[in-house]
Amino acid sequence: MTLSFTTRWHDELPATYTALSPTPLKNARIIWHNDALAAQLGIPAALFDASSGAGVWGGESLLPGMVPLAQVYSGHQFGVWAGQLGDGRGILLGEQLLADGTTLDWHLKGAGLTPYSRMGDGRAVLRSTIRESLASEAMHYLGIPTTRALSIVTSETPVQRETTEAGAMLIRVAQSHMRFGHFEHFYYRREPEKVRQLADFAIRHYWPQWQEEADKYQLWFTDVVMRTATLMADWQAVGFAHGVMNTDNMSILGLTMDYGPFGFLDDYVPDFICNHSDHQGRYSFDNQPAAALWNLQRLAQTLSPFIPVDVLNDALDGYQLALLTRYGQRMRQKLGFFSEQKNDNEILSELFSLMAREGSDYTRTFRMLSQTEQHSTLSPLRDEFIDRASFDDWFTRYRTRLQQDNVADVVRQAQMKTANPAMVLRNWLAQRAISQAEQGDYSELHRLHAALRTPFIDRDDDYISRPPDWGKRLEVSCSS
Repeated sequence: MTLSFTTRWHDELPATYTALSPTPLKNARIIWHNDALAAQLGIPAALFDASSGAGVWGGESLLPGMVPLAQVYSGHQFGVWAGQLGDGRGILLGEQLLADGTTLDWHLKGAGLTPYSRMGDGRAVLRSTIRESLASEAMHYLGIPTTRALSIVTSETPVQRETTEAGAMLIRVAQSHMRFGHFEHFYYRREPEKVRQLADFAIRHYWPQWQEEADKYQLWFTDVVMRTATLMADWQAVGFAHGVMNTDNMSILGLTMDYGPFGFLDDYVPDFICNHSDHQGRYSFDNQPAAALWNLQRLAQTLSPFIPVDVLNDALDGYQLALLTRYGQRMRQKLGFFSEQKNDNEILSELFSLMAREGSDYTRTFRMLSQTEQHSTLSPLRDEFIDRASFDDWFTRYRTRLQQDNVADVVRQAQMKTANPAMVLRNWLAQRAISQAEQGDYSELHRLHAALRTPFIDRDDDYISRPPDWGKRLEVSCSS
């Protein structure tokens, strides 16, 4: 199969980018590639042959049809208008044309200086590329929309962060890297015709079913709202915190993107802050749905020159219902409920209160709950709680609720195990793989990637363990 690339962004959206090629690293070499995704995309195995250098994976060469460029966009960062941003260390290499006529962006992170690097050096480091590769693949196999990691390259190029680290590159792929910030950039430059051009491009290529509709902009923006609400509900259900939900990190397609200071919940702490730079807790775990709505409101503002304000507000008004509907569906699946009952939220809230008081592990609690037998008071989850009396009271009400659905335990347990992962990417697991990789040992990186492909399968290794003491104290910053 011959890889084919198109140049839609380059050809159809002039003045939204700067054309330039990557700046290779010194003695770059590929240390991991996503074999499953590569096979799906028809990428020849020979392209990953390390004997011929880092190739396209390290920005040393381009594949036929690639026309690399760095995109410009702006954004609000931590609620403050930050002005022009853009691909400061990333380059869109090309858009792979797939057999079904759709395209997939190939985006190289750590590709060197661009006109949008500001005070940065245009580079990425090994730990950040490893974290993004692990997180994006973990989210994919959890069934949550996300960009995907395709390859990691390390090098002998020194990059200065808190310490001197090895320069690295990551290729990630996505249907599109279009962000809320693309629209903000031209709105604040008072170029509404370019904002409309971006909207037309998005509809033409990603919502083609509405291209000829008179109310296409309304249909499109409403769907953006719905996708974002759904994504937030999915994040909350699996205990994922993004950490830096600035408008320039928000995907117009409702994808999880720009993994930096992310974290999955260990102990259930509703106001968990995974980014040590987020001093106000703006992007805390429990505030993510509200932050996303605020970002949508900023996007709506950019569209107001050609979409009536009442239409935009109507779409935004649907956010909360979409969020709560999706979240309710996800949590009922996690609890093993097959119907909707008026006290379902009360049961969930009481469980969360117990978990918060005792610092219960989010993932382990729901996975162990999946073993519940509705007519038995025995539960391995009971031993996870110090306040046994409170747990017993809640568990009695919970089992009574299960019995109302009249579903056999084996059927319910099977469903719950498809909704409650046994494994998520805990920060300590990622850090262990990073520490070994920084010493030249990539075996744990490969093992962990393999394990993340089957998160709903029971295991007996430490991938499902609560973090060790050192793993509880990890701090993650935007430089990650």
